[in-house]
Amino acid sequence: MAPAPGTTPVTAQSDSDRISVELSSRRTGMSFQRTRMSADRTLMSVLRTSLSLISFGFTIYQVFEKLREAGTITHAAAPRNFGVALVLLGIAMLVIGIVYHVRFMIGLREEREAMKAAGLVHGESRFPVSLTLLTAIVLLLIGVAAVISMLFQAGPFG
Repeated sequence: MAPAPGTTPVTAQSDSDRISVELSSRRTGMSFQRTRMSADRTLMSVLRTSLSLISFGFTIYQVFEKLREAGTITHAAAPRNFGVALVLLGIAMLVIGIVYHVRFMIGLREEREAMKAAGLVHGESRFPVSLTLLTAIVLLLIGVAAVISMLFQAGPFG
């Protein structure tokens, strides 16, 4: 890490107070990164649960639809509706998880910027784009396509 313009770098020979402040600033900066990774892990757990609901609901729907088409059963409305409900539940959970994640990350960025402006943390490291968030958005689009396919027998999964 480069020292701020016009200052000398902190070394083992520096004043103990200056060393303490530097180390504290670095630990605080790293804690922001740990908090960000924790938020990503929380979104990953929402993503896993949503994926399970969407895939299980779609599978139930498809099994009973194929049984009805084959003439094995005559009425498959209740299981098909249950499958649609599971997919919708997975989509709703994913939307809530994405909104929570985005709001949390905005708050974390604002807090970090305020601490950076106050000189309490260094601002060299950036928050990269969350791959977990991008994956959640892609799954959301796939889930919406699945519901449209299930309800209107059209689309990529129909």
